[in-house]
Amino acid sequence: MIKYKEVTLPNGLQILVNRDHASKLAAVNILYKVGARNESEDKTGFAHLFEHLMFRGTHNVPEFDVPVQMACGENNAFTNNDYTNFYITLPKENIETALWLESDRMRNLNLSYEACEAEKQVVIEEFKQRYLNQPYGDETPLLRDLCYKVHPYRWSTIGISTEHIERATLDDVHQFYNLHYRPSRAILSISADMDEDEMIALATEYFADIEDVGGEIASVPKEPKQQEPRRLEVERDVPATDVTIAFHMGDRLSRDFFIGDLASDLLAGGESSRLVNRLVKERGIFTSVNAYITGSIDAGLFIIKGRLMPSTTEQEAEEALWGELNDLKEGNISDYEMEKVKNKFEANMLMGEINVMNKAMNLGFYAMTGRLELINEEATLFRSITREEVISFARERFTPNNSSTLIYRAK
Repeated sequence: MIKYKEVTLPNGLQILVNRDHASKLAAVNILYKVGARNESEDKTGFAHLFEHLMFRGTHNVPEFDVPVQMACGENNAFTNNDYTNFYITLPKENIETALWLESDRMRNLNLSYEACEAEKQVVIEEFKQRYLNQPYGDETPLLRDLCYKVHPYRWSTIGISTEHIERATLDDVHQFYNLHYRPSRAILSISADMDEDEMIALATEYFADIEDVGGEIASVPKEPKQQEPRRLEVERDVPATDVTIAFHMGDRLSRDFFIGDLASDLLAGGESSRLVNRLVKERGIFTSVNAYITGSIDAGLFIIKGRLMPSTTEQEAEEALWGELNDLKEGNISDYEMEKVKNKFEANMLMGEINVMNKAMNLGFYAMTGRLELINEEATLFRSITREEVISFARERFTPNNSSTLIYRAK
């Protein structure tokens, strides 16, 4: 159970604090409700670019990392399709350093031409290294583009093309910053062994006077229901062929999400899972297999995939993956398997509550979903899932008309 206190400042900033009596560190997390989903089709990669720009320093603090290191702290960030997250851990006595730095870069970020051009080149080089020049680098972008036709989940966080970042103007960058990096688009969460009211008072001191200026946030288009099978086959210079099948499923707040999560663990939850035992160890069809859900805020994907052995044909691989999905649809699920997966989920939840950074980060995430109470209810929700619900999920979701198959063929 994570206890917390919540307030929202007049400028729209949501603040959540948790007292952790066991930690000597303070964790300060700030989540901005901006990800690749908030980009336009002709200007992708901006959310990821800003993850980099936020470390370029401000007019008051030219080098962001220096004060963090002087305060004996560490900091980092990540961006995905739904949000951008920044976090700092440091001794609780130095918590004001983190609050000062985060409030400063919310309003005073250095967006000079020189800073922007430097980070644009860094992002472009990252795009080339991770996606263009890396084996299997374009596999996920290809799958996204196959599965989504309208929703901005169609592109990865890195963007569609390096050209979008190359041609980004200084005006484009300033507009994106003013629109998304402001109090009403942010959630500040803190976990430390400090009085909750004291943490709220300190956060208010540093953030309350930041004016919330910016325009309206564009709505995200809803992906229409898939009506027919989709298929894409490509050849690449890679050592082995991958077969991936993706299915649309419910959004992050739906019960469908949790059932899909449990189903993926039934199939691929560790080395003793069905897919590993049956398709790798016993039948030798794949060198590796996996099943997982994307975890998207909006309706996401259930993905099952395998990397083929040299002797395996693509038809054999597809039939093997469909065979495992059909096994779920037929109800071949034991009580032992269900209990094993549920116990693993609970254990992971409990382990996550030990770390002070995880607490702060989770508070921000669940607040962003609009269902903050889920932070303490998910384990109970997960445990309530029945075998019959998993069978129903499999029968509804694992159908040819809801499938997108990517054959990523080795030359």
